[in-house]
Amino acid sequence: MSDTQPGKQPGQSPEAAAQAPAEAEGTTKTTVPAPAEPVDVGAPAADALTPVDPRLLVREQGFAGYLTDFKRRIKGGELGSIPVLVGLVVIWAIFETTTGRFLDPSNLTNIAQYIVGPGLIATGIVFVLLLGEIDLSVGSVAGLTAALTSVLAVKQDLNEGLAVLLGLLAAGAIGALHGFFFARIGVPAFVVTLAGFLGWSGLQLYVMGNTLSINNISGGVVQGLNNTYFSDIAAAYGLALVAVAAHLGSQLLDRKRRRAVDLPHRPLSEVLLRSGVVAVLAFATAWMLNQESGLPLGLTVFVGVVVLAAFVLKRTSYGRQVFAVGGGVEAARRAGINVVWVRISVFTISGFLGGLGGLFIASQAGVADSNLGGGDTLMLAIAAAVIGGTSLFGGRGTPWSALIGILVIQSIMTGLYMSGSSSDAVQSMITGVVLLAAVVIDSVSRRTQKTAGRA
Repeated sequence: MSDTQPGKQPGQSPEAAAQAPAEAEGTTKTTVPAPAEPVDVGAPAADALTPVDPRLLVREQGFAGYLTDFKRRIKGGELGSIPVLVGLVVIWAIFETTTGRFLDPSNLTNIAQYIVGPGLIATGIVFVLLLGEIDLSVGSVAGLTAALTSVLAVKQDLNEGLAVLLGLLAAGAIGALHGFFFARIGVPAFVVTLAGFLGWSGLQLYVMGNTLSINNISGGVVQGLNNTYFSDIAAAYGLALVAVAAHLGSQLLDRKRRRAVDLPHRPLSEVLLRSGVVAVLAFATAWMLNQESGLPLGLTVFVGVVVLAAFVLKRTSYGRQVFAVGGGVEAARRAGINVVWVRISVFTISGFLGGLGGLFIASQAGVADSNLGGGDTLMLAIAAAVIGGTSLFGGRGTPWSALIGILVIQSIMTGLYMSGSSSDAVQSMITGVVLLAAVVIDSVSRRTQKTAGRA
């Protein structure tokens, strides 16, 4: 056996063998590269730039940055409430031009009163639409709540305050029942609430019996919902001051919290500018109301419900769960969200606010009759939520949509009446066109966001 190593000639030293050509007959030389020096991949090059989302630099660029960001949002389909606000301004301008008195304080105060009942119902609809579902029963629930309250208070001589409480509890229970069949049993929301629309209308007639209408108790709770005014001018201005102070305080607190954890935050100048805009709107509204009877209780309740609902949806974990379920049920379930509970609670809220809206409608009409909640009550509530900017596809919207949307619809109805075109046919046609335009804008916006990769 030879002890000669391959590639080594007899008598050749190991060092020489290592330096000798490695090629033999029919082979080629292969050069093995020397190992590279270890590189610290965690240390960026000295001239490398850390990528920064340009949207985080908006506030540092001043007005130009905001203009650029606004263009980006428009191109990306993030329209928000811009279309409906522009439409509202156009509607007011047209009717003021044609009538000459549309923007009078007396007319605007009447509009503020008429939007309360349908607006409260629309606020409940917003919660359901955020899930991508629909509630067709709220009109019937509104009528049944008014009927139950009136029968208990007038025919059964029950304390009216207690009758109102029982009526609202019944409305919430009805909503919870709808949510149970939808979330737990699996019946589609459309079918469940359509059955409710029919069934609760029949129960409303049954409860009222042979009486087609029941007058509100003079000086009672229900009558006072629409007819109570805080005539002292300090009430309207004081509420405006509280609203501005609350807005400014929340903005400053949010800015402080974001600064504490080194997150992008609004500069103080922007916070003051935003609060200034809110102050102008709030005090202008207070001035307008004080030109007539003062601050109405109905409008106070409506705005208070909208503010509370907006806070719940935007600032609480429950609100984030509602948006999550509306954005994707399976994803929300895998994230640990109790989808069944969220769905039942949302329909409970819708039923409760539907009943509250029914009481305000009864207060405005002066009676609880068999037709309350019927007609176009349901359609106007749904139209208000959608026109205001709540998406029919779920996952996008705000309770402020209900206020803006019902304000648009009531402005159209009032303006047509003042201009001599108050027929139901004309009002329905125009409202239908506005509703279709809102849905088209929503659909185009969603498609644009998908194209831009933001959906």
